Amino acid sequence: MRSITGRAKIFAEPVSGSFRDPSGHVYQLDGQIFRTVSDHFAPHFEFVESTGLLKTLARDGLVLPFEKLVKDVPALFRAPGVRYVLTVPRLPFVSFPYEWPFSALKAAAVLHLNIHLAAIERGVTLSDASAYNVQFQGPQPVFIDHVSFRRYDEGELWAGHRQFCEQFLVPLLLRALFGVSHNAWYRGTLEGIPVRDFSRLLSWRHYLSWNVFTHLGLHSWFQDTTAASSVGLEKLQPGGARLPLNTFRRILHDLHAWISRLEPADTGKTVWQDYSNTNTYSAREARIKTSFISDFVRRTRPTQLWDLGCNAGDYANVALQAGASYVVGFDCDQGALEACYARAREERLALQTLFMDVANPSPNQGWKEAERHGWHARGSADGMLALAVIHHLAITRNIPLGQVLDWLIGLAPRGIIEFVPKSDPMVQRLLCLREDIFPDYTLEFVMQRMKQHTDIVHTAALCPNGRLLIWYERR
Repeated sequence: MRSITGRAKIFAEPVSGSFRDPSGHVYQLDGQIFRTVSDHFAPHFEFVESTGLLKTLARDGLVLPFEKLVKDVPALFRAPGVRYVLTVPRLPFVSFPYEWPFSALKAAAVLHLNIHLAAIERGVTLSDASAYNVQFQGPQPVFIDHVSFRRYDEGELWAGHRQFCEQFLVPLLLRALFGVSHNAWYRGTLEGIPVRDFSRLLSWRHYLSWNVFTHLGLHSWFQDTTAASSVGLEKLQPGGARLPLNTFRRILHDLHAWISRLEPADTGKTVWQDYSNTNTYSAREARIKTSFISDFVRRTRPTQLWDLGCNAGDYANVALQAGASYVVGFDCDQGALEACYARAREERLALQTLFMDVANPSPNQGWKEAERHGWHARGSADGMLALAVIHHLAITRNIPLGQVLDWLIGLAPRGIIEFVPKSDPMVQRLLCLREDIFPDYTLEFVMQRMKQHTDIVHTAALCPNGRLLIWYERR
């Protein structure tokens, strides 16, 4: 336990996404993260803590560790009814399930089930099954909501079953059964993809699967039935239907086994998945690029580096090897993301891989347009790589080149931007079926625009009259 003294007149504000759960809220103060435990939930928290479950899970890296604070806590947090305040480690970058690639969402689902299985062995259960209770440290998922754990009531129904299906299972099945990524649909329905809507995509053959029938078919039927009448509602009241512990345990085990086997249905190569092997770079050009990035990282030592268009993570890995503390890689190609995430897990890299279309990044949304912050509002990169990005935004997406450069420079105080000229085969491919309406897409324009806001520290030509790497420092 730790004490915070001398802060009685300093007030912490709750984070915008922490308001729904009366058991406790999350606050930020002086760069630290705190979680309150309310009076009414305190008996559950005390029981869970007495079992040693949270310490065991934290030791194994499954749950964020915490410390309890003492002295002046209610005054400090201006919250009546607060029994405890916990301090927890600050995560490098907060992400949301609609930004996770398939394998990351799958890892988060398996983590949730592993935690729940461990919990019920100690007489503890989880009050919900929200995917937002999971965050990532590099490629490793970690559970962050300590007040989701409560005493298990023998025979109680799994209150979070449908939530688990809609926030974990259905998004995974969308890709596993139909080859459609979950990201756009999930982003538009923040509470997950409704079982009822997803069930309309299924044919009778899908329902021959016992797993599909029990976890999706029955939920969909129950929603339709209760929407039309009050039939079945009495089973939800105290003393209604009961779920024996062995049955509950078997449901969790069966879901674990099923989800662990799921793989994307679209197993063919995507456009950018093998870019590192199919690009037009020579070995010499690749060495120049690697050396340039390494030098940039060694001299600037970024705490958090954003890699826009990370592909399979080659240059993110170069940055990490050169001394970057943490890299967040963004891409919109699902195959590239899967390759990058797999690499981060296998090599245990401090590399977090997220789905992001940089021309349409995650916005502020949810309640009061603030429950889930937009991409840029959640992070503070002190370094950036935008390698072979600007031609896709300026030419493919018709975004004015000046706006592209201004926006990129605004993301981080320093970074590397790669300019790919019109003579390059990749740009020629973009222009081959359309009119060239981009007279400003020139190196001269790029350098002139960048010099308005930055100092150009160094440049490196990958080949004569070819691609140019530009290292900038924002003024």
